[in-house]
Amino acid sequence: MALALYTAFYYLITPLIVLRLLLRSIKAPAYRQRIAERFGFFTATHSKVTLQNCIWVHTVSMGETIAAVPLVKELQQRYPDKTIVMTTMTPTGSERVKALLADSVFHVYAPYDLPCCLQRFLQRIQPELLVIMETELWPNTLAACQRRGIPTVLVNARLSAKSAAGYQRFAALSKPMLQNLSLVAAQTEADAARFVDLAMAADKVVVTGSIKFDISISEPLQQQAQQLKAQCSQQGQRIVWIAASTHKGEDEIILAAHRLWLAQYPDALLILVPRHPERFNTVAQLVQAQGFTSLLRSSGELPDASVQVYVGDSMGEMMLLLGAADIAFVGGSLVASGGHNMLEPAAWGLPVLTGPSDFNFLAISQALIEAQALTQVQDAKGLAAQLQRLQQPSERLCQGQAAQQMVAANRGALAQLLDLLARFLG
Repeated sequence: MALALYTAFYYLITPLIVLRLLLRSIKAPAYRQRIAERFGFFTATHSKVTLQNCIWVHTVSMGETIAAVPLVKELQQRYPDKTIVMTTMTPTGSERVKALLADSVFHVYAPYDLPCCLQRFLQRIQPELLVIMETELWPNTLAACQRRGIPTVLVNARLSAKSAAGYQRFAALSKPMLQNLSLVAAQTEADAARFVDLAMAADKVVVTGSIKFDISISEPLQQQAQQLKAQCSQQGQRIVWIAASTHKGEDEIILAAHRLWLAQYPDALLILVPRHPERFNTVAQLVQAQGFTSLLRSSGELPDASVQVYVGDSMGEMMLLLGAADIAFVGGSLVASGGHNMLEPAAWGLPVLTGPSDFNFLAISQALIEAQALTQVQDAKGLAAQLQRLQQPSERLCQGQAAQQMVAANRGALAQLLDLLARFLG
């Protein structure tokens, strides 16, 4: 009954969902493109092999897609005869799939969680296994896979106390949904315990850690970053800090901190990278309005000694820009957005700064704090004070090495996960 009511409600609000896509497309035109895919209408062909008996990997947006790439590449190595079908919900996730995996996978937007859309979708790809990244669970999707005998595995799974309470309030819907999962590979013991408390069978829940620790930086990327850093830092003559994945309401705080630091260290360079591409122009205009000498990454030029803010208004270059910095602030944390991946700057050996909002990466944040690799700040003044502290090379080296060592010590989740997925693949 609960699933039927949910489905009826979803059908009723579908026009509003489409309207929201169209409204979002005013600032980000990609949202109005390929809408038919969201209803299960697409041409199911792939240049290499058939889509039948494929491995379906679902991610939500950019962060989950980036985290899934090492897993996808390993699956391609182990199962070269199986096509990987990757679905995302957002254009940024779609862009990351295309940029990082090109045509080695078949990419399409995920179908809406409606029986008619799912029927069309599953008739076209006929997966052997569904792998879902982190927390993206949909009742009809899991029910449809269960009816068709398609195993479903939730990987890199995390479940906050707040989310668990939400599932508990709608137990009539969430309990059968969770029980349709074949396996949950949780990031932490706390995550695993919450899934079990929500009626998941204990033998279907395992703790593997986070595959985000299995991050690697290729030699070509290291070399490219070294060249960019030499230009940005004027051959090491000034310190470069990056504010990565900033959200609305954060940029003003970041720029205020940068202004305070410039008063003490006039040569500092800020690389400011908004999280969402639809905000690139807004942030660039804000930087100009506040009187900073700025340069856009999209201009194709490199910053000289006069540039105070280098706006990262390009897609797919976050790891490169992190590699060009000496200090990293990870955004989404000075506003109530729960933060973003702190392990990327940590893998570069950078000292990491964040704000207090870290609920999306709580376990990782705590591990970095315990390793003395991460410092939390509350406001612009606190951020400027930490930048001032990290102006000392010894401070940067100590905290950066601690971050890199913590990442290395926690690798291994990917290998465990691949062994678990092998149970479901012929």
